[in-house]
Amino acid sequence: MPISRVPSALFSLRRAVAAIVSALACTTPALHAADAPLQLDLILRGGTIYTGDDDEPVTGDVGIAGDRIVFVGRPEAGRFSARRTIDATGLVVAPGFIDAHTHADRDLFTADAKKRLNAPFLTQGVTTAVIGNDGFGGFDIAAQAERLRSSGVGTNAAMYVGFGPVRIDQLGEANRAPTPAQMEAMRKHVAQAMCEGALGLSTGLFYNPQNFAKTEEVIELAKVAAKHGGLYDSHIRDESMYNIGLKGSIDEVIRIGHEARLPVHVAHIKALGVDVQGQSGDIIRRIEAERSRGLDITADQYPWTASSTRFSAALIPPWALDGGRAALLKHIDDPAAQDRLRAGIRENLRLRGGPDAILFSAGSTKYVGKTLSQVADSTKADPVDAAIAVLKETDLLIASFNQSDDDIRAFMKRPWVMTSSDSSEGHPRAYGTFARKYDQYVAKEHVIGLAQFIRSSTSLTADTLGLAKRGHLRPGYYADIVAFDPARYAAKATYTQPALLSEGVVTVLVNGEVAVDGGKPTGIAAGRPLLRTPKAGSCPAR
Repeated sequence: MPISRVPSALFSLRRAVAAIVSALACTTPALHAADAPLQLDLILRGGTIYTGDDDEPVTGDVGIAGDRIVFVGRPEAGRFSARRTIDATGLVVAPGFIDAHTHADRDLFTADAKKRLNAPFLTQGVTTAVIGNDGFGGFDIAAQAERLRSSGVGTNAAMYVGFGPVRIDQLGEANRAPTPAQMEAMRKHVAQAMCEGALGLSTGLFYNPQNFAKTEEVIELAKVAAKHGGLYDSHIRDESMYNIGLKGSIDEVIRIGHEARLPVHVAHIKALGVDVQGQSGDIIRRIEAERSRGLDITADQYPWTASSTRFSAALIPPWALDGGRAALLKHIDDPAAQDRLRAGIRENLRLRGGPDAILFSAGSTKYVGKTLSQVADSTKADPVDAAIAVLKETDLLIASFNQSDDDIRAFMKRPWVMTSSDSSEGHPRAYGTFARKYDQYVAKEHVIGLAQFIRSSTSLTADTLGLAKRGHLRPGYYADIVAFDPARYAAKATYTQPALLSEGVVTVLVNGEVAVDGGKPTGIAAGRPLLRTPKAGSCPAR
């Protein structure tokens, strides 16, 4: 029977065993032939091991006791035995992948125990999902962590505090600046979240009502994250030419990093839309110039030419969303606003490549699977009129085909760019991002090598986010491990069938528990909340 949750007492016992065995493995002299071997829980035998540290793999074994790695490589003959041995011959063995940007909280916090197992992630080899991205994460970090512990989840989860809930708590969805008292209340929310283990502050400055905030407001809250040792993560204000432009938005992130004095991270870096395609080289040079001057700036990326967002966020100008959907509907019905609204929609549609480039991906079954162009043709309407008609009825998720493969490849090659899915309903990136990156850009196109793929999906992410003892295969580190078949590892999900599980992952361990066995999820919920330790002395003593 599938195990939905491993009791905490057993976790504690296994952690203690792992700590003891890890110490023995590192410190005891060679055993005599007559000595009994130390018994581990599991050995992955004979795999091609990429540790996340070295570009050159080794062929050998990985030994696990409890939730920890005991050894990596080739131990002395007869030194260890195991309750179970998994043959990893011909497989790539690596640290479990860490998805730097997800919206997996929708499933991790659901009442549906099956969804909480996070099978679309596990079957790609993902063992940790970062949540709270795009500024959407709540500031109740301790409460979120307790929900994750008590309900049982399939992957680990690390959390950002989101600018959206922090700002909405004080200002609602209004386009106005905070008063000094409201600003102080927002600082306290961020400080409390950081003390409870948030990775840092995340913003989604493209989205209402976050985009109503001036840069100075964001800097004040980023300073709070900096005080506690966190970082600043942002869906930047403009990935295209909606307002300040892609280059202006990168400049804004850099300014925040310098003035708040903390590491900064560009979420799902891209050049979105016809006006900025081809600008990846300029953006790379700008970022690397700042890195050379000492600013700690990184980015994550998904390997798909289509992004995904709300239809309203893609096409409606921010002024028409001041006050939320209710305000939008009033503007749609207001004759005095029609010309301005239609002009804004038409321009945003142009930026994204036109009505053929907008695919309705999740929401009303009346529209899902159709492009905006097809909807317009079926009603003999202008695409702008068709868009308004859809928005009056509902707000759907879309796949927006707006990027060039050349820009994707350029960003992917940089050593400071890590892997992320930006997982969303109706888009194949939730089910196939890591598998697609490997299959398309490593195995087929050779854009990057296998070692860089693994490093950008494991150790780079763990080290950047401050995930202690994760992202590397080292003795004493947590046993989050993936073993995949390099000949079969590939995404099966497509834009028309976005919910197909990836293939080629044979074994996944989460905190030492076998979460995928023989390519199939086991039903074990071994994930944990991963809370970042705040800077010493920055939080009240408990």
